[in-house]
Amino acid sequence: MTSHAMATVRKCLCTLAMIGLTWTAALASADTGATEYVLGAGDVVHITVFNNPELTTDARISETGAISFPLIGNVPVVGLTISQAQQAIARKLGEGHFVTNAQVNILPTLLVGSQVTVVGHVNRPGRYPLQTTNTHISDALAAAGGIDPVGADTVILIQHRGGKEIRKSLDMNDLFVKGSEQDELVQGGDTLYLPRQSVFYVYGEVRNPGSFRLERHMTVMQGLAVGGFANEKGSERRTQIYRQDEDGKMHEVDLNLTDRLQPNDVIYVRTRIF
Repeated sequence: MTSHAMATVRKCLCTLAMIGLTWTAALASADTGATEYVLGAGDVVHITVFNNPELTTDARISETGAISFPLIGNVPVVGLTISQAQQAIARKLGEGHFVTNAQVNILPTLLVGSQVTVVGHVNRPGRYPLQTTNTHISDALAAAGGIDPVGADTVILIQHRGGKEIRKSLDMNDLFVKGSEQDELVQGGDTLYLPRQSVFYVYGEVRNPGSFRLERHMTVMQGLAVGGFANEKGSERRTQIYRQDEDGKMHEVDLNLTDRLQPNDVIYVRTRIF
């Protein structure tokens, strides 16, 4: 055997070894009885069709959740298991009368999609690997260091299943109080977004003017308390509340101290009249 041939063989063996190690690591990361790996954006796969070597393809799953395959074009695969993706490609090959009863095999070579992205108002935003197939929303948030001081009471879960994008807004209190009822499992390619918490404003003759986090069910009285109540020049009886309309314009509204504040409300304490 020539030196060139030996080098080619060694290269092929190394490639096969890397593929085997990658896939073995993916399988080892799953618990016993875990579900099949679900493809995610960024994954790189090696696709073969039995008796059709010309269709052998190495493809990267795009951010839109699809791969480009010869003859049939883009095939949505994000959110599909390996076997489901194989069936999807085989079905399209059959529908196009290119290959009848195609036997498609998909081998992942790079599992970037086995990560969940956590962005927004968390302490360490980024992409985190799924340690098992039983990773919950709370696990991903913990890996990202938890919610920062201005993070909202809701988390937005963005998923890709069967080529479609699904968005869910989940209440953080329910998520941790009710536990598994709300604490959903996440899969590779999922994104968790923590928006900024709504605020309200306290101005005028108060001890601590500024913008503040709007807590759940907060009343006008509680908002005044956060602002330190009226100072020696102010009169809480002369408190005015301003609220934005749909066009973003501020208008004075008639509220009692026990009424609830809304996002971007302004509490204004006027000067005392002597």
